[in-house]
Amino acid sequence: MILPRPVSFTRGDGEISFDGTVHVERVTGPAEGYRLSVTPDGVRVWASDDAGEFYARQTVRQLSGPAAFRSVAPVRVALPVCEVEDHPRFAWRGVMLDVARHFLPKHDLLRYVDLLAVHKLNVLHLHLTDDQGWRFESLKFPRLHEIGGWRPDSRFGDRRSGGMAGRPHGGYYTQDDLREVVAYAALRHITVVPEIDVPGHSQAAIAAYPELGVSGGEVWTDWGINPNVLKADESTVDFYRQVFDEVLDVFPGEVVGLGGDEAEAGDGRFVRRIAQYLRQRGRRPFGWDEVLGVGPLPSRTVIASWRGEDAGLTALERGHDVVMCPEKHVYLDYRQSDHPAEPIPVGTVTTLEDVYRYEPAAADRVLGAQANLWTEHLDSPRRLDYAAFPRLSAFAEVVWSPVARDEAEFLTRLAEHHLPRLDALGVEYRPLDGPRPWQALPGVPGFPR
Repeated sequence: MILPRPVSFTRGDGEISFDGTVHVERVTGPAEGYRLSVTPDGVRVWASDDAGEFYARQTVRQLSGPAAFRSVAPVRVALPVCEVEDHPRFAWRGVMLDVARHFLPKHDLLRYVDLLAVHKLNVLHLHLTDDQGWRFESLKFPRLHEIGGWRPDSRFGDRRSGGMAGRPHGGYYTQDDLREVVAYAALRHITVVPEIDVPGHSQAAIAAYPELGVSGGEVWTDWGINPNVLKADESTVDFYRQVFDEVLDVFPGEVVGLGGDEAEAGDGRFVRRIAQYLRQRGRRPFGWDEVLGVGPLPSRTVIASWRGEDAGLTALERGHDVVMCPEKHVYLDYRQSDHPAEPIPVGTVTTLEDVYRYEPAAADRVLGAQANLWTEHLDSPRRLDYAAFPRLSAFAEVVWSPVARDEAEFLTRLAEHHLPRLDALGVEYRPLDGPRPWQALPGVPGFPR
């Protein structure tokens, strides 16, 4: 019934009528852990910390039935008599959301915070800048969001097809918007990790301030890897120090992303200097695994191992912290089947079952793992829902629950109990037997691998 599956669940006899009253005590135990007891005498929670209490209440919500996930929940429900012992497997249970390729309006972003909380995920990694858009309001350099925040067109389907959407796209978050998102997430025990991507994936910034780039150009309307990168000049490094100063003022979390990925002829000196600056400011740099090749990095740098897991193992050997996010297993923008009705078939087939079977390498030594949602082909909240769910539900169980997992039992629990919760939340997930007619995009070319 519970998802992600708890450490232990013991069902008793009968049910109780529940009016929402939960008696909570603090106890010593694993971080974010709790014990829940539902008896005829009421509902009691023993929690290790505030996060543990929050997750216990999420479990009570699940036990209350799908209607508890509607905007107006029942005043009184029936709860099964039970005992639950629970705590998470990993400290970092993350989701990367690319709001640079396609902007996600603030109210939809807040909704995704809620969806992460429902699944006991605790890190929202926001990819805020890329070649195709700059989504962070800069008070020091306003052309970043005023010019870099929109593009005149977008590739529609795979870039090899030559198709275009034929309409402008844009948007950005004000600093106050993002402070609101950070505060909203904190109430749900979710840390927001911002990412400003350097020195590649920077065409939107270069369009706003051409002196930053090796060459000029407009905000990119294509997908793929743009060969234009930032200059490694001291003036460019100083420009980005000031940008990161603004980012640090908005995002209080310890970890701050600097990208470092897919930079053709990218300058390692640039990445190192930004990483060192973040460390000087008391933060922990977070970079994609390419940053391992730029030379010595500051202590406590966090490496996101996306091109497989070997880079993550290398990072561990060098004393860095690691978040596993290999594209083969947890890139949720990849196609979900090889059926021709699968919308915009890109990447390798990554089924719900594939995600559920993922086991992070060096699980006893890494911070955790995260699923990544790149949005080149996810141009609306509806498309995002389709790509994310229910695969993200499977991923949530991978990073929360004990390693021994029963796939058949999970699929039964998902179909009978959790999909109705997603229905109540209004999530337009992919049905287990394939897309609904309006979820398919016939004739839109992809590039399956």
